[in-house]
Amino acid sequence: MRDASASAVPSADLPAALLEWYDRHARVLPWRVAPEASRAGARPDPYRIWLSEVMLQQTTVAAVTAYFHRFTTRWPTVRALAKAEDADVMGEWAGLGYYARARNLLKCARAVVADHGGVFPETRAALLTLPGIGPYTASAIAAIAFGRPETVVDGNVERVMARLHDIHTPLPAAKPELTEAAAALTPQARPGDYAQAVMDLGATICTPRNPACGICPWRTPCAARANGTAANLPRKSPKKAQPVRLGIAYVVRRKDGAYLLERRPARGLLGGMLGWPGGAWSESAPEAAPPLEADWRLLDAEVRHTFTHFHLQLQIRYATVPEDTRPGTGEFLDPAAFRPSDLPTVMRKAFDLVAPALDSDMI
Repeated sequence: MRDASASAVPSADLPAALLEWYDRHARVLPWRVAPEASRAGARPDPYRIWLSEVMLQQTTVAAVTAYFHRFTTRWPTVRALAKAEDADVMGEWAGLGYYARARNLLKCARAVVADHGGVFPETRAALLTLPGIGPYTASAIAAIAFGRPETVVDGNVERVMARLHDIHTPLPAAKPELTEAAAALTPQARPGDYAQAVMDLGATICTPRNPACGICPWRTPCAARANGTAANLPRKSPKKAQPVRLGIAYVVRRKDGAYLLERRPARGLLGGMLGWPGGAWSESAPEAAPPLEADWRLLDAEVRHTFTHFHLQLQIRYATVPEDTRPGTGEFLDPAAFRPSDLPTVMRKAFDLVAPALDSDMI
């Protein structure tokens, strides 16, 4: 609900004021068309907008930028991505997290080529029929790539709307109210630039902590600033404590330097990614399930990693084996074929911890 003491937001042209600010202060991002070019009628490549929006889900701009450059260099078009090998795409995605996004990326690229002639559809409704594209992403592509007046609401926009209107309903219950507030401001003119402007405002001025209200283009109509509540918004419902799961990672290296790895099932956590053999992760003590007979040693360090819904603690057991060893599960990758960067973050953490111990075995 909105605080009873909040002053009403004036009916001034808020979108125009924000666009004027955006024209001067827009972030320079590799997938974005600069405001001056946009005003002249230039449109960004829908492929690059789609790719950036998928990468940016639950991930920061700083973390995404290097991945975006690598993807667009290796696969510059949606047709090129559609032809890519699954393992190559999963390897390039490694470390970015939320790996279902990478699997859906390939499904969507192939659907665009197979069903739409390699051209992204322009409407939100049509975009929603593509694999892995939900309401937010469909709205963002339609607005930014095709200039359609769709309302784009991410975490930055929710925060801006909560403060602009002094909305105190806690998230996630506040989402419909915040979306309604955002929709009321979405303009017909330059809707893509406006969508990016609101997100830039939240990312650079109306930040979660210490918002820079003094230089905000909406400081005058902002109800939370007037009421002194901006720093406390948006409110959020208390989070439930996350469970802790336990597991074992078995890291095996042959004398010739090859590592034993297995590819996880396509569905489920870390689906389709390379990883170290190991049993299931559970809240009880892990049961030993080594992939082969060896002189296993327990590393005096463990992996700690947080997923969306739980914390993980992994023991690391490691061994060096003869060159003629044959595994019961997984396969040995020759040193030339193994790139630690292809591992998801949790598996890379295990590698970084155990590599010195394995190196000492080779001396």
